[in-house]
Amino acid sequence: MTNPLVDQAGEAFAAALIQWRAARGMSKKQLAAQMSFDPSYVSHVEACRHRPTEDFARRAEAVLRAGGAIWQSFREYEVARRTAADGPVPRQRHPPRGASPTEPVTTRAGLVVEREHAALSYVDHAYRCTVRRDLFNDGTEPITRYLARISVDRYPGEAERSNRFYREHPLGWSELDLEARCEGEPMLWQAKQDRDAFKEVWLLFENDGRRFPLYPGQRAAIEYAYSVGEDKWGQWFQRAVRLPTRHLVVRLDFPEDLDPVVWGVESSLTAEAGPLRTPVDEHSAAGRTVFEWATDDPALGVRFRLEWRFRGPRSERNAEEPAAVGANGTGRAGLAARVAGVRPSDLMRGTGIVQRGAPMLERAARWLDLPDQATLARDVVSRLLDALHRVGELHEFGKGVGLAAPQLGISWAAAVVRGPDGGGPIVLVNPRIVAESVDQDEQYEGCLSFFDVRGVVSRPLLVEVEHEDLTGARTVTTFTQALARLVAHEVDHLGGLLYSDRMPPDGRLVPVEDYPDHGQPWHYP
Repeated sequence: MTNPLVDQAGEAFAAALIQWRAARGMSKKQLAAQMSFDPSYVSHVEACRHRPTEDFARRAEAVLRAGGAIWQSFREYEVARRTAADGPVPRQRHPPRGASPTEPVTTRAGLVVEREHAALSYVDHAYRCTVRRDLFNDGTEPITRYLARISVDRYPGEAERSNRFYREHPLGWSELDLEARCEGEPMLWQAKQDRDAFKEVWLLFENDGRRFPLYPGQRAAIEYAYSVGEDKWGQWFQRAVRLPTRHLVVRLDFPEDLDPVVWGVESSLTAEAGPLRTPVDEHSAAGRTVFEWATDDPALGVRFRLEWRFRGPRSERNAEEPAAVGANGTGRAGLAARVAGVRPSDLMRGTGIVQRGAPMLERAARWLDLPDQATLARDVVSRLLDALHRVGELHEFGKGVGLAAPQLGISWAAAVVRGPDGGGPIVLVNPRIVAESVDQDEQYEGCLSFFDVRGVVSRPLLVEVEHEDLTGARTVTTFTQALARLVAHEVDHLGGLLYSDRMPPDGRLVPVEDYPDHGQPWHYP
């Protein structure tokens, strides 16, 4: 027999969960993934077919950032349930933490990562990954094991090829040379999942000599390390935030002679991949180049992915004289792409450029309300300039280059353009073409969002573009020839158009390797 008070409290918890999930714009599947629960369980809890557990409530509160509302609702449910089972709950001498309506409700998150330092070093054709985590048990139960994941992908973006490769060359436990310690004590480990390219392992708070659980209120530092040969690793390193984390540091350490270049992207189940919000620091010493990036209080479920390319020994690069490449102009993949053996579009995807087929590129961008949104506009432009710099680290652009905010997954009307003369970038906020010349010409164009091909597009030789500065003042600027083409290309992006949409019905996209005018500027009389 059910109890009406328990049923009512369970319905109130489900209502709070649904309300906050909707407020965060998350589906049941997305919420379940970030909480590490099965989607059907979330569905059953919301439908009141399953009762919520303490672990479920804590994770929901942390993921949805509900200000304590979900946790408080769970506490009320627990009081109702225990009252129904055991009779009235004795009055507490002191109210529980967060019980006062004048105080914010705080929850104990269970295991908290106060600091993570993840380092990857490349030496003698192998990668060694070392992860140190400073843990705090903010829960109510002792912790006896910690889950670590090892994932490799030699061919990102080519799932079939990658699966075939690892079926033929599976990642073995013996080659990993896995080691783990807690405050200097060796930790035993047990395999949880064993797939060709993915491992999960429980790091045990014990060894052959003793057990050392992490009790509530205690802190401990664990460190584990493993090795993977370069033939199986792939040139990326991802950190997924699965526990509340206060501070995260990622460090990459490469031989300086390989001339490495590094960039990063950030993604989650609710947002498309975009560039890291802060730059990756770089310094060299003792023949090594070190890249380091850090962030505070990352959201649960977010993924930070650093990628790199080795542009080759400098002695070889100086002798080879690589050809230039154009983005919104033309060209072919430069030395970085040839050395890495990747397609140009994959190279651009790795820098955080949204690729053709994404809905973001088919929608018109929203205009910024200036000057009220000046801070937002400044941030958008800064991210565009950072991305333009990352792309420029990989290639030289003989015909100039441009980038629009939707290509970074940002739906605001802003773009940047750098002309073929290599001068300073042109910033366009809320631009619109107000006039154009009757005279046009046809030239091959390319796009960072589908960089493997080029296509002939007719554009006016002169455009007049009205745009705003951060104060909201509007200005009309005239662009001619190459700059006119580059600017028109980016304004099209802000309207949800690609250059292929401008091509005639019988137009044909040409593979970049077949493009006949590599590394040359556009020709004008």
